[in-house]
Amino acid sequence: MQSIYIEHAEVITSGQRQPDGAVLIAGERILAAGPAGEIPPPAEAHREVRRLDASGLILAPGFIDIQINGAFGCDFTTQPSSIWEAAEQLPRYGITAFLPTLITSPLEQVAAARQILHQGPPPGFTGAVPLGLHVEGPFLNPARRGAHNSAYMRPPLVEDVEGWSPEAGVRLVTLAPELPGALEVIRTLADRGVVVSAGHSQASVEEAQRAFEAGITCGTHLFNAMPPIEQRKPGLAGALLAYSPAPGGHEVLCGMICDGVHLHPATVSLAWKALGAQRTILVTDAIAALGMPAGRYHLGDQEVIIDEVSSRLADGGLAGSILSTDKAIRNLLAITGCSLEEALQTVTYNPARLLGLENLGRGQILPGALADLVLLTPDYHVVATMVQGRFAFMGEGLNWAT
Repeated sequence: MQSIYIEHAEVITSGQRQPDGAVLIAGERILAAGPAGEIPPPAEAHREVRRLDASGLILAPGFIDIQINGAFGCDFTTQPSSIWEAAEQLPRYGITAFLPTLITSPLEQVAAARQILHQGPPPGFTGAVPLGLHVEGPFLNPARRGAHNSAYMRPPLVEDVEGWSPEAGVRLVTLAPELPGALEVIRTLADRGVVVSAGHSQASVEEAQRAFEAGITCGTHLFNAMPPIEQRKPGLAGALLAYSPAPGGHEVLCGMICDGVHLHPATVSLAWKALGAQRTILVTDAIAALGMPAGRYHLGDQEVIIDEVSSRLADGGLAGSILSTDKAIRNLLAITGCSLEEALQTVTYNPARLLGLENLGRGQILPGALADLVLLTPDYHVVATMVQGRFAFMGEGLNWAT
């Protein structure tokens, strides 16, 4: 078994910082982590060892994107078979795990995507791991459809989510909790371990609170595709920001698109003051145009026009983004002045915790955890990404010992 010993990195995990840290990886898991002087490499007589001097670099858990519609020319809704193709390239942005997101479409597309995940990756695959689908629709409110095609929207019915579970390939579902039948669907999915998120919704604060009690644990792209906060009508956004769990109750986290387009910087700052590092999850909501030149692409069955900063429908409405996770981190740091530890928590430990995967070794750097890691420059650009102990992306200039 090959071991990899990364030393002299600034290690950041779970809101903590180790200025001169080391990580020893054996196979797909972390064997040891701590101060460089306390984590010696294994004796070369026992196993093959590769040593990487990461002086001047930051080592963090791999990024987890819970809302990404496509990338590198691949649209997951219309081409679910392309999930693995995009997954091979996502590590260039530090992504080690993700939820392929399907927007509103016929339910047959969900079944097709579940089958793709069930079949597994192609031979020789190295890339980010799809943890299950994020099904964003069709149980949305047409009044807040955004870039979704309202022709495919339908009321939530328990029979329509029959068989949906993390084990069967569905990890997260976004729905509008005010729709008739939604509370029953929320309870059904939550009982199976599916994360249910409120989004594309006209919910009042009272309807949102009932949905939290039913099992909603997340809000989808906070402020977007939901009513604005008014002084006497805080709505879903207000309910999410003000949420505080009862004793023994569950948390409610919020996804946020920090691309400088979906949200004004002042809005990001406001949300950060309410949510903080504990309840914020940065998402990209990226579409097939991520990693591609400006031009025309598709989000589901709708054409999207891409310029240098945004992705829009022909009528000018936003349609996902071209944001990468590392860029989202840089934006959050610049807007809020938060610490790097806090910013990284929003794309590592928090999404893992939302999905119930933190105890399975995702989103953290500690002994026994999966060796999903990202090396960053001091200005927070990705240098290398490791997925389950194997480098899935390596830039130039890594200092390997000879």
